[in-house]
Amino acid sequence: MFVTSAFAQESAPATTEGDTHSATGVPAEAHGAFPPFDPATFPSQLLWLAITFGLFYLFLKRVVMPRVGGIIDVRNDRISKDLDQASKLKGEADAAVAAYEQELAEAKKNANSIGQQATDAAKAEADTARKKIEAALDQKLGEAEARIASIKASAMKEVGGIAEDTASEIVEALVGGKASKAEVAAAVKSVAR
Repeated sequence: MFVTSAFAQESAPATTEGDTHSATGVPAEAHGAFPPFDPATFPSQLLWLAITFGLFYLFLKRVVMPRVGGIIDVRNDRISKDLDQASKLKGEADAAVAAYEQELAEAKKNANSIGQQATDAAKAEADTARKKIEAALDQKLGEAEARIASIKASAMKEVGGIAEDTASEIVEALVGGKASKAEVAAAVKSVAR
């Protein structure tokens, strides 16, 4: 801070006789009381207070309050639009959830029907395969029975000859003589029936 020599000089202390204000050099009695606290100025102060309050009231009523009211109306409109949009979106979300649940139920139903169809198809294929195998086994069994019958028939044809040979040897061993083949064949045939 710059200090000049004019301001740096100290003033002489004020004397009690004829007190003067140090800055202005005006006696203290000339000033009187502080004007806002002076009872003589109260009526003019009240008048200016009323005028100022009235002008401030008109300013608030005509300028500030309409702007504040407009801002509040705009916000109310925005909030109501946001609430309407939110309820609309909620309705759409609920509809989407309902559609999803319906599609899920249909998918489960379709999955069950597809599973049932697959099970039925597998059973049908298994039955078809089983029938083919049974038919093949029945055919092989018939062929085996026919072979057994032919083998048995051929064996039975040979059994007669073996029985005749055996019977003639037994007769020879027991009797000591030879028996005629016709007699042995007739005896074997009579026993075989």
